[in-house]
Amino acid sequence: MAALSCPALLAACLALLLATAQGDGCSSFGNVFTEIAENSAHGSLVARLPAGGDTPGAPLQLCLVGHDAAWFYLDGRSLRLNISNGRALDREELESPVLMVALTCAEDGFSPVEYRIIVQVLNENDNRPHFQGTSDLTHNVSELAAVHSVVFSAQAEDADGDTLMYVIDTASPDARFFRIDLPNSGKVVLARALDFESRQQLEVVVTAVEMNTRERFNASARVRVQVLDGDDQYPQFLPCAPRTHRGLTLCTSPVYTANVTEGQLQRGPLSFSPGDVYAEDGDRGLRAAITYSLLAGQESSRFHIDNMTGAITLLRAVESSRRTPAISLSIMASQVNDVTKFAVAQAVVRVLAPNRHPPRFPRSSFRAFVPAGAREAALLLTYGGHVLALRARDPDFPQARAAGGCGIGNGVRYSLSSSANHSHGQQQDQHREQGQDHSQLFQVMPNGLVVARADLLQPAQHYRLQVLARDEESGETSSTTVELEVLWPGQAGMELGPR
Repeated sequence: MAALSCPALLAACLALLLATAQGDGCSSFGNVFTEIAENSAHGSLVARLPAGGDTPGAPLQLCLVGHDAAWFYLDGRSLRLNISNGRALDREELESPVLMVALTCAEDGFSPVEYRIIVQVLNENDNRPHFQGTSDLTHNVSELAAVHSVVFSAQAEDADGDTLMYVIDTASPDARFFRIDLPNSGKVVLARALDFESRQQLEVVVTAVEMNTRERFNASARVRVQVLDGDDQYPQFLPCAPRTHRGLTLCTSPVYTANVTEGQLQRGPLSFSPGDVYAEDGDRGLRAAITYSLLAGQESSRFHIDNMTGAITLLRAVESSRRTPAISLSIMASQVNDVTKFAVAQAVVRVLAPNRHPPRFPRSSFRAFVPAGAREAALLLTYGGHVLALRARDPDFPQARAAGGCGIGNGVRYSLSSSANHSHGQQQDQHREQGQDHSQLFQVMPNGLVVARADLLQPAQHYRLQVLARDEESGETSSTTVELEVLWPGQAGMELGPR
């Protein structure tokens, strides 16, 4: 191969130099590393590019390209923030807190040159903490939860990544039941024991506060704690009599009573007072099944108890009420799922002689009066000058007659019927009020005397009272009527003679 001449070699070298060289204008640029705060306004200065480099008639051509180029625009040799598209520069919304853009510099006759612009978006405390989901939270906690144990956790989020501290608002209704031992954890600890029977719902407010910021933004959540019933109560016989002992409310079992007749075998279960033998689990939210049994006793073999219902049946008649006037039974009610939880109640079965006669008043009606006055209590009087005594006779109680009581206090109980009538003076027929309950004005005593609230009565009033006598053993009743007139004070003495 022939060697090139000197002029040809020089021309080739010059062409290679022109092909690989860059212009002097783009050489003044370089990679840019800068930062800008989030939420900066549109047009905020991001960086200043080097000045100069343009040649007359051939200015440099600068262009921004890349995935994040839309966030910026060139204003001469200034790089500025572009949020004209309606977006805010929110660091928490960016895929990366670092934006990268390619700056391409082109000069006539030279190959384009590319530089890197790297912009770090600085964080600002522009987000408040918030609790996950909703600010109204619900947690279920068993009443058997141990004191000083963690019962629930309240977690909040802060988009800025700020450290949060949790506190319980001491002004919230039930703050005394809870505390937070580790402020940064959000774990709520039980401070005192829960009791489903006294409180089924508690409410507390938990607040999350930023620890390391100037603004100390916070958020609160209202937590409703549903107290779940635990098996910590024993069965209770009903109806029970609540009693308070050392701050605790106790349920005292009733004494059940029933009557049987000597020599007779009653069909079906016995009828008890104050109600059927019945017990229920003291845990109202659980209501465990109850089983009944009779504890061994001297006469317990005469009876049978239904272990599911508590109904008691007499199996063998009692021969004599004199030898066995009453039988005492001990009834145990226990939980089916835990026999160690039980309660015991007493039942008394009274043995009665045969009852063959209902009580009888000697007259179907009586006339009486009472003077109106300032006295709170006054006895009803007859026009014969005696105190009105309503005494029903019951031959089933001869011992009462022997004592002159005519059955008083021996199974006969007196009461005032609610179906009383009331009228005013001479317009009795036009203004009679039917079916009024005058139990606040009149009362029948156990010995048959009738007491009136004279201070509440008005002269010239008339009342028709119906008095009942009930045999407490047989349940048989009879009644009599009292026609009552309210007189003016001092008028009673004048009326005694002619009437």
